[in-house]
Amino acid sequence: MTTQDFLLELGTEELPPKLLPKLSKALTDNLITELKTLKLDFSAVESFATPRRLAVLVHNLQLQQEDQLIERKGPAVNAPDQAVDGFAKSCGVSKSELEQKTLGKATYYFFSKEQKGLETKSLLQQVADTAIKNIPIAKPMRWGNSDMQFVRPTHWLVMLLGDEIVDANIMGLTSNNITRGLRFTGKQEFSIPHAKDYRQVMMDKAQIEVDFELRKENIRQQVIQVANNNHATAVIDEALLSEVCALVEYPCAFSGGFNKSFLAVPEEALISAMKSHQKYFHMLDETGELLPNFISVANIESSDISVIVDGNERVIRPRLADSEFFWEQDKRQTLESHLEKLDRVLFMKSLGSMGDKAKRIEKLSGAIAVMIDANEQDSKRAGLLCKTDLVTEMVGEFADLQGVMGGYYALNDGESAAVATAISEHYHPRFAGDTLPSTPEGLVVAIADKLDTITGIYGIGQGPTGSKDPYALRRMALGLLRIMVESKLNLNLKDLISASLAAHSNEVNRECASAIYKFMMDRLRAYYKEQKMSLKAFEAVFAVKPESPFDFHLRVEALNIFIADEASVSLIEANKRIANMLKDHQQLSINVDQSVLIEPAEKALYAATNTVASGLVESSDYIDNINQLISLKTSIDTFFDEVMVNADDVQLKTARLSLINWVRSLFLSVADVSHLS
Repeated sequence: MTTQDFLLELGTEELPPKLLPKLSKALTDNLITELKTLKLDFSAVESFATPRRLAVLVHNLQLQQEDQLIERKGPAVNAPDQAVDGFAKSCGVSKSELEQKTLGKATYYFFSKEQKGLETKSLLQQVADTAIKNIPIAKPMRWGNSDMQFVRPTHWLVMLLGDEIVDANIMGLTSNNITRGLRFTGKQEFSIPHAKDYRQVMMDKAQIEVDFELRKENIRQQVIQVANNNHATAVIDEALLSEVCALVEYPCAFSGGFNKSFLAVPEEALISAMKSHQKYFHMLDETGELLPNFISVANIESSDISVIVDGNERVIRPRLADSEFFWEQDKRQTLESHLEKLDRVLFMKSLGSMGDKAKRIEKLSGAIAVMIDANEQDSKRAGLLCKTDLVTEMVGEFADLQGVMGGYYALNDGESAAVATAISEHYHPRFAGDTLPSTPEGLVVAIADKLDTITGIYGIGQGPTGSKDPYALRRMALGLLRIMVESKLNLNLKDLISASLAAHSNEVNRECASAIYKFMMDRLRAYYKEQKMSLKAFEAVFAVKPESPFDFHLRVEALNIFIADEASVSLIEANKRIANMLKDHQQLSINVDQSVLIEPAEKALYAATNTVASGLVESSDYIDNINQLISLKTSIDTFFDEVMVNADDVQLKTARLSLINWVRSLFLSVADVSHLS
C-alpha cells in the first residue's frame, strides 16, 4: 500500500485562548472521523495549535481507497413485479441482471458491483472542508462580504500530501504550501517543502513551536528559570499556563515588580488581579510569602527587555491600586451590615433571595453542628454571614474571591477565627481534587450550603437531565459526598435531605427527597469509579440501603478486604444459593429451633453462627465483622455438602431454612455479597 504524509494548516486571527485546545482536538477528531468514513488508513496523527493556527499532520496516509464490492439487498423473489422492477431501476440495471441469494428461509434479489477505489488526493478537499466546518463553535464570526463563519477570520490554508499541494478552496481560501511566521519579527511568509517537515520548518524559519504541549513545557521551564534568577519560587497554575501557551507563539518569560505597599492587601486579591487581568505568574520567597514581583511571558524577543518590563509594571499598578481601594472601602462596613443587601439579590426564582438562602444555611448549620459536635453558635453565625461578601466591592470585581474575602472581612469585624475560617472555606471542594474545609464549622457550613442548593434546584424541577447540568449539581453533590466520606462524618443523608427540603418555601416540592437521594447515590457510584474501586462492591452495599455515605464507605472498604480473601468465592456462591432458596419464604424468622436439628453439620453451623452473631451485635467495625463472617466458610460448605434443607419433616425444614436465613442476615448486616458473584 502506497502512503504519504498529509498536512492541513488553517491560519486565522488570534483564537480565543481558553478554547484553543478544544478547537485543536475537535479539528483532529473530525479529520480522523472523515478519513475512517472513507476507509483511508494511516499510522498516526499529530495535532498542532498556536494562537494563529490549527494544524493536523496525518502520517502514512493511504494514497488510494481499496476497491470495494457494493452490495444492495432488494425485495424477496416472490414480491410483486412492480417492487422488483423498481429496485432494479434504482440500481441502474434490468431485473435479469439481479442475483438471487437465500437468507434464512427466504430468497432475495441482490445487486452487486465492484467500485474502484478513488485517489485520496481527490477526496481531501471534502475531508478538510467537513472537518473544519464540523468544529463546534458557540458564537461564530462573519467577516468581510463573505458568508463564511468561523470562530475567528481565516487568512491562509496549507494542504500538502507529501511535497505536493492539494488543490482545494475552503473557507474562501485557496490552498498552497505558504504559511506565516510571527507578525512583527522574522520571516513573515515562507513555504513548507514537505508535510513531514512541518514542525521543524516552523521552528527553523520562525522559531515557533507548533506543538502545544511542548510549547507549554518550554514556558514552564522559562518561568521556573526566571523565578530561580530572582531567588524565588514560581507558583504555576496549570490552567493559567495553558492559557498563556494559547496566547504566545514565541514565548519569552521575564520578571517585573510592584510597590511593596500593595502587600498589605490580602494576597489572594493581588494574585487574582495578576492572574485574571494580566496572566502573570506570582512568586513566593523561601518562607512561602508573596513577593512584590511577577513573571510574564511575551510573544516576542526584544532587544531591550527593559521596555517590556516597564510597560507591564505600569499596567499592573492600577490593577493592584483597584484591589487596594476595594479592600479599604469594604473594611468600612461589617459583613452583618450587608445582610439587608442580600435580601435584594435573587438566588433563584422560586428559591428566594440570597438573604433567604443565608437564613436557611444558618438554620441547617445549627442542626448539623449538633450532629457532628461542632460549635453550634459559630456554625450558625458563619452560615448566616457566608454569602455577605457577594455584595462587597472586591468580590464584585474578582468573583473567584467569594468566600475567601468573606473570611478576611470577618476577622476585620472581630468575628471569631472559627467563623472566619468557616466562611472562607465553605465553597470547598470547588473542583475535583480540591481540599476540604479544615475545621468542623467549615465542614458544617459547606454541607449546609451545598445541600440547600441541591435540594432547592431539584425541588423546583431543575435537576440535571442527561448530559445537561446547568447548575453544576453533579460536581456539588460529589463535593458534598467527599466531605462526608473523607472527613468521616457519620450523617444520615436522607434525614439531611428532608431537613433541607423542609426549610424551603412551599414552591419547592417536598416529595422529591427520594429522587435527590438516588441522584446522590449515583454520584457516590461515580466517586468510587474515579477511585478505581469495585463497582460490584458498591452494588452489594447499595442493596442493603445504608443511609450514611461514611457508613456506606466503611462497608465498601470491608468488602474490598472480603473480595481479596480466597474464601470469598464459596461464600459469595453460598449467599447466592441461600437467596434463591429463600425467595419463596419472605416471612421466615431468624429464630432457629435448635432442638429439632439432627445432623452434626447443621448443629456445627448453628454453633458457629451463634458465636459470630454475638460478636456482630451493634458493631460498625465492618472489617472485623467481615473477617468473622469469613470464619463461617467451612461450616457453611459442610452444611450444604451434608444437609438436605428441604426435608420432608416440616419442623426440620423450617429450622434449616431459619438457620440459613440467620446466616444470610449476618452477611446482610454488612452487604449483600451475592451481588459480588
